[in-house]
Amino acid sequence: MRVLGIETSCDETGLAIYDTARGLLAHALHSQVRMHEEYGGVVPELASRDHIRRVLPLTRQVLMQAGLTPWELDAIAYTQGPGLAGALLVGAAVACGLGYALNRPVVGVHHLEGHLLAPLLENEPPAFPFVALLVSGGHTQLMAVEGVGRYRLLGETLDDAAGEAFDKTAKLLGLGYPGGPALARLAAEGRPGRIRLPRPMLNSADLDFSFSGLKTAVLQWARDHVLDHETRADLAAEVQEAITEVLESKALAAVRSTGMTRLVVAGGVGANARLRQRLDAAAKRAGVTVFYPRLEFCTDNGAMIAFAGALRLAQARRDYGFDVRPRWDLASLRPPA
Repeated sequence: MRVLGIETSCDETGLAIYDTARGLLAHALHSQVRMHEEYGGVVPELASRDHIRRVLPLTRQVLMQAGLTPWELDAIAYTQGPGLAGALLVGAAVACGLGYALNRPVVGVHHLEGHLLAPLLENEPPAFPFVALLVSGGHTQLMAVEGVGRYRLLGETLDDAAGEAFDKTAKLLGLGYPGGPALARLAAEGRPGRIRLPRPMLNSADLDFSFSGLKTAVLQWARDHVLDHETRADLAAEVQEAITEVLESKALAAVRSTGMTRLVVAGGVGANARLRQRLDAAAKRAGVTVFYPRLEFCTDNGAMIAFAGALRLAQARRDYGFDVRPRWDLASLRPPA
């Protein structure tokens, strides 16, 4: 079965074709970073309009890469939520329009399930069960994963997600958009430990997160000091250390609490080199195996949607009426029929 995946949840337009017999055949991505950086963040209306411009050309591109005609597709998958309502509607409309035109089934995919399952696209995928650390600009969650659609929430952020903490600190330091990668580059020049910031909820008795207090601590520290380049680099390094230390500690605690031996890291922040370094070292000490998607599949992409859609073909529909779910609890999903 050949599944076309369409991802339009936020500021990246991703298209891909996944074949259940041959694997990933083609994928393409357009990022809106340059368009949004002028505003210091995503402008939803601009994001939606750009998805409209990009979806069909990228669809033609992946079909050409895969050597297929549209009629050789067996199903269409699209991101149904969560995400920006207008952006989601673009992908849903195109997917259902293609499905109707080709008389092919269409399936809506949960964006976070796509991220969570992305490591299964690799040559050495994790086996179930595992603990998943979903860490991105809008989400920080720990899930116990028994199988596709069998997800149990272990802990989540109570306020700002880890990616938000990265982005807001980057904005405070005058760095570009997106803030996370820019802060990581500056942190590489800094000296961790010269500045000391709090590690919120590091020693709490649960697996929840909180990063708003860290953001406030950064703001207060910056107001009381002169921020030359060296100091900014040191502050960026300390912010990165604080966030990654909390993520490492909570993730390994989740693995211990479940008795599992595999940890999957997914989402945009999963591309952070310091986080990977810390998790790899901690997991090795604990006898745990860590799995990551390749860097290009950490951020939003069509491949993860095509793959997740292929696993949920039993739920595909041919009525072509669609809705989107800007808010959608991952733990509410059920296994494919």
